[in-house]
Amino acid sequence: MNSKVRDFALLFGVAGVSVGLDQWTKLWVRTNIEFGGQWLPEWLNWLSPYARIVHWYNSGAAFGMFQNGNLVFTVLAFIVIGAIIYYYPQAETNDWTLKLAMGLQLGGAAGNLIDRLLMGKVTDFISVGAFPVFNIADASISVGVAVLLLGVWFKEREDKMRAAVADVEAVKEG
Repeated sequence: MNSKVRDFALLFGVAGVSVGLDQWTKLWVRTNIEFGGQWLPEWLNWLSPYARIVHWYNSGAAFGMFQNGNLVFTVLAFIVIGAIIYYYPQAETNDWTLKLAMGLQLGGAAGNLIDRLLMGKVTDFISVGAFPVFNIADASISVGVAVLLLGVWFKEREDKMRAAVADVEAVKEG
């Protein structure tokens, strides 16, 4: 298999899993929980003050920020998706953290974009403590950012270690 095809298979595979899980869970929530309602399996009722599944809509950004910005965030999602697809082939072949991060961010952007295009708003359902209600797409974007930051941090550490080893070898030779 061509390496570019394999690379894009990774990008769209990660994004596809994210979108599939996101859309399936949102459909389950819309089908099984009335708007504004909440649900938790009986055996997990002890979690109820801290975490629960709710049925909520969001016309803003992730975690309920910037409400009523649906059109802006729809356009922004198309731009982000286009940028990820455009820049993905430029990632270093062995930079798996960047590729994973881009796949997660692509999946998150596409998952919420699907809701915006089909319903004019995004279904949110994960409620944890006082944190704003979110969904799998929001989590995918956030985890993608965390993976990206960790990847950059690991790469910088690796580069510094290589430079230190090169300095030591230069001193030994000189």
